[in-house]
Amino acid sequence: MTVDNGVRIVAGCMLLLSLALTHWVHPGFFWLSVFVGVNLIQSAFTGLCPAAMLLKRMGFK
Repeated sequence: MTVDNGVRIVAGCMLLLSLALTHWVHPGFFWLSVFVGVNLIQSAFTGLCPAAMLLKRMGFK
């Protein structure tokens, strides 16, 4: 699996987790969704993505 696909999977899972936690646990978990979205936007402009760096270390191509 490529790093790009891995990043999309991680971001999608984080957003779904955030929505579930917001619905069933506490509305403050909404900020996790905001963090994921802002991180995706900044990585598009800067090329720096912490998730991509982690996935590369884990052996994704």
